Amino acid sequence: MKAINYFMLRSVFALVLGLLLVLWPEEAINYLVITVGVLFFVPGLISLISYFARGKKDEEDYRIFPIAGVGSILFGLWLMIMPAFFVNILMYILGFILVLGGIQQIASLVSARKWTYVPMGFYIVPVLILVAGLIVLVNPFNALSAAFIMLGISSIVYGLSELFNGFRFKRRN
Repeated sequence: MKAINYFMLRSVFALVLGLLLVLWPEEAINYLVITVGVLFFVPGLISLISYFARGKKDEEDYRIFPIAGVGSILFGLWLMIMPAFFVNILMYILGFILVLGGIQQIASLVSARKWTYVPMGFYIVPVLILVAGLIVLVNPFNALSAAFIMLGISSIVYGLSELFNGFRFKRRN
C-alpha cells in the first residue's frame, strides 16, 4: 500500500478536480456554493442537536438557545436551495470592487503626477482592473465560468506535474 504513496492521491484528486472544473464550470460553481451551504448547515445542526441532547443537569444550569446555530442552519439551507442567487450576488460585488479599485488606482496615479513623472505604462494595470470589473458587471456568470476553467486547467497542470515528478523522483526502497 505504501507503493501508491501520497503523490498519486494528490495527482488523481487534482486531475479529477481539474477535469470537472474545465468540463462543467457552471455546475462546479453551483456545487461550490452548495458545499459552502453544507459547511454552514452542519455546524448549526450540531449546535442545535447538542442543545436539545444536553438535557437539564440541574436547576441552576443556564442554557442559551443557539440562535446562531439556527441562523447557520437557515443560511446553509438557503445556500443549498438557491446557489445561483448567491453566485450572481458575489459576482456583482466582485465586479463593483474591481471597478472601484481600478478607479482608485487611476486617481492615485493622476494625483501622483502633481509631484512626479508617471509613465503611461503605470496606467495599464489599473485600466485592466477597471475593464475586468466592467466585464464582470455586464456578464457575471461567464466571467466566473472563465475563472473556474482557468482554475481547472491549473489543477490539471498541477496533477500532471505531481504525477510526473512523483514517478521521476521516486525513491527506491
